[in-house]
Amino acid sequence: MTIQAPKLITFKQQVEENLQKSIPAEVEPVLREAMLYSLAAGGKRIRPLLVAATIDALGGDLTKGLAFASAIEMVHTYSLIHDDLPAMDDDDFRRGKPTSHRVYGEATAILAGDALLTQAFAVLSADNAGNSAAVKLALVELLASSAGPLGMVGGQQADILAEKQAVKLPDLVSIHARKTGALLKASVLAGAHIGGATEEQFAGLATFAAHIGVAFQICDDILDVVGDENKLGKKTGADLKLNKSTYPALLTLEGAKKALEAEYQQALEALLDLQLQSDLLLLLAEEIIRRDN
Repeated sequence: MTIQAPKLITFKQQVEENLQKSIPAEVEPVLREAMLYSLAAGGKRIRPLLVAATIDALGGDLTKGLAFASAIEMVHTYSLIHDDLPAMDDDDFRRGKPTSHRVYGEATAILAGDALLTQAFAVLSADNAGNSAAVKLALVELLASSAGPLGMVGGQQADILAEKQAVKLPDLVSIHARKTGALLKASVLAGAHIGGATEEQFAGLATFAAHIGVAFQICDDILDVVGDENKLGKKTGADLKLNKSTYPALLTLEGAKKALEAEYQQALEALLDLQLQSDLLLLLAEEIIRRDN
């Protein structure tokens, strides 16, 4: 995935720098190394870029989104560390590099994930970029709710429980909306808070984000079937191995591709109805559903 928009390139660089600075030097050396190892593994940084693109669509100041963008990437990274553990997906590689528990052992990997999750809230609460106290409080609540039992963690649990079971489409959508969609939606809604969205704009952006979140996971499901392992940086076929409920498993591969396109079109309709300066959001939406890794 290659983003050519100068604003997003600059913002991504700022996030990368901020992530490195966000892990205090005083942290126990092995733990700090493990935290930075996973943060520096690369990735598309879709969530931070959605924060920036939403603020830009509303004519806001992108620097006010740096703390939340960094915090949500830390939460996302923690989730990947834990997701790769033997008790979960038992993956050996992530983004083309050995997974955290393969390098540092399971105990340190768990602690590195825990540390990233909690440090994310330290970073967010210490933000002094000019957001009001009300906005900062809203961002803390948004991050907590989207990452917790009603969001990502709850979706992950539902995904585990759905293994080796026949799952109906509405249930699969619910799993996707929480497991993957919650943090993506939170990124857009954070940008809406920071950019000063009206009630109507907030609602429209929430609809856009909900569809993009589900589309992202459908694309992941498809790539696990037909993706190039070299580009993905991990083995394909993991969903089939774990007998997971996925769109290709439920709808066939062609059905999954149609569902992906449907989610994308609904996201576009919600966004275009708002008549915002949405070039960057449109670019990211296109990248999300057309990506090959």
